[in-house]
Parts: sequence; structure tokens; C-alpha cells
Amino acid sequence: MDMKLVSLNISMPVTVDYQGKPVQTGIFKNPVDQELLLSTTQLEGDGQADLVNHGGADKAVCVYCAEHYIYWQEKLQRKLPYGAFGENFTIEGLLESDIHIGDTYEIGTAVVQLSQPRQPCFKLAVKHGIKDLPVQVQETGYTGYYFRVLQEGRVSAGQTFRLVERQPLAITVTTANRLKYVDKSDTTAIRQLLSVGALSDSWRASFEKRLENPE
Repeated sequence: MDMKLVSLNISMPVTVDYQGKPVQTGIFKNPVDQELLLSTTQLEGDGQADLVNHGGADKAVCVYCAEHYIYWQEKLQRKLPYGAFGENFTIEGLLESDIHIGDTYEIGTAVVQLSQPRQPCFKLAVKHGIKDLPVQVQETGYTGYYFRVLQEGRVSAGQTFRLVERQPLAITVTTANRLKYVDKSDTTAIRQLLSVGALSDSWRASFEKRLENPE
């Protein structure tokens, strides 16, 4: 299967009501057909409301796998357009179990590198009206992941990814998720993950703190 960008999705933040309180969020992404500039912090025309937990150099592009949509449409009993999980890139052929922290790809004229898994947040519940959806996403392992941008460039839906460099330790997103949420005391594997220089600053700090203060 080709490694393909099947949908390019953007939105600016909006304010919505959630449980009687206003919430500002950029999760309501919509597919676009045009070619867009991908900068080191975000896609052209896109925005994030929570700049602490979204966007920035380590999380310039939120990615979700197109293959997961069949599962969620059956599970939630609703049609889900691409962008439904707040992702900028809907990708085919690069599952969490296949792609590694630090892998580098060329897409369009840009070069991107996988920096960390995506941590499902409550904004998914806001968007879909399902309170435990973030937990469901986390437990399935269908979390998606983030790219940082090593080289700015222009991207569009339909383009294919070309592997530029595979990280030698080959630690998958699935493995990183396992260490984060399940095997929290696997210090050997955690140290190996920390040896990957491409791991995002936030995930690095979280694991270093865990090693210093084991549960």
C-alpha cells in the first residue's frame, strides 16, 4: 500500500458550549483541496486554541490514520468525515504499529519527522459529544501521532510519502503508547526511548520525571 496523504484538514479556533461552559478549540478540522504551505509550526490557514498542548515545533502536524475510520464509524454508529479526530493529515499506509519515533519523510516539498504519539484530550469529547471518547481512543491505541517539520514546503492531498530516514532503534508509536499508559515501570524500554533524540520535549520530560520518581 502506498503511504499517502488522503486528506489535508485545517480550521481556525472557534468557541463552543460544553457542559454549560465556553470552550475554545481548533478541533473542528475540515478537508481542503488546495495546496498549502507547511511551516515549522503549523499548516497555512490552521490554528490551535491551546498553544500549550497543541501546535509548536514538536507538534506542527497532527496525524491520524485513515484505516481507523472504519472502526470508529462502526463503534460510534455515525459517518465520520476526514478531520473528525482533529488531525491535519489523514494518512493511509503509516499505522502506529508501523512508524517509529524519529522516522523522517518527504511529503510534497516538505520534510517531516515523527516526534511523539498524539495524546487524546477532552476536545474529542467536545467535538463528538461522547464524554469517554478520549479514553476509548487511548485504549484502542489508535491515537495518531505528531510530526515536526524539518523543512518547510507545500503539501496537498493525494501526495505520497517518501521515507527519507528510518530511526535505527525503530521504536514504534504503539510501543511509545504502551510505555506511556500500560507498562509504566519498564525502565529499560523507557531509557531506550529516551535515547531517541527526535522524541518531543514534552514526552521526554514526562518519562524523565517517571524515572526520577517511579510509581
